[in-house]
This record gives sequence, structure tokens and C-alpha cells, in this order.
Amino acid sequence: MKYMLIMRATDEAFAKLAGADFDEVLSAVGRYNDEMIRAGVLVAAEGLDSAADGVVVDYATEPPLVTDGPYGETKELFGGFYILNVASKEEAVEWARRSPMTGAGFKTEIRRVTTIDEFPQDNEWVRKERAWREATGQL
Repeated sequence: MKYMLIMRATDEAFAKLAGADFDEVLSAVGRYNDEMIRAGVLVAAEGLDSAADGVVVDYATEPPLVTDGPYGETKELFGGFYILNVASKEEAVEWARRSPMTGAGFKTEIRRVTTIDEFPQDNEWVRKERAWREATGQL
């Protein structure tokens, strides 16, 4: 099963991280990533650019409203993610517990990644996506 570990932090936690030694942060995250690679569970891992450079597309209106970041009322920002291929949610939790990004204001949300097999296989669009995934080696 695949699980996404969504790395979240408050503005204050990001500010504290900005004052940390960058080489130490890279080393800690690098060791964590290497541990997951050696265990054979890491599928993908990416960090995200500053929310100040992002945009939000709000579909509450027609046409959708596009707003530049930074976002108002931000309590926690989504700063990056990992996708792990593990046997269970409990195993995903154990990997999240090992994260070097800890302390007040840091959180990891864990969500299972659904598979194409969970959708109606007689649907035209599911069949097209399955064909694309097979052609690109994703299935």
C-alpha cells in the first residue's frame, strides 16, 4: 500500500527552521531519506517552494478566483511530502515518527494513496488512465 506523509509546519516553525544551520538540516533529512531508500519503502519525496510564491484557485465562483500567496489565516503550511510503499498504516506511522523535522509546530499527516483498482473498471476514463499507466510503466 502507498501512503503519503504530508509534512506540515506553522509559520513559527518555518521561521525557526530558517534560522537553523542548513547543512545540518540537509544532513538530518538526507539520513532519514537514505534510511527509507535502504529499507525499500521510499517511492517519492519532494519539498515545496515558499507559499508566498504560490497561488490558490478558489472554485467558489465562476470563473474560479485565483489569489496570489501568501495565504491569509495560515495556521499550517504544507511544506513537502513523501510517498512510501509499506505494508500498513502502522508502518507509515512508524516512518513518520522517525522524521528529523520535529518540535513545536511540525506535524505529519498520513493518508493512504488510493489505487486505480479501487475505481469502477468499466468506466471509460478509468480504462484510459489504466492504459496510460501501463504504457508509462506505472502499473
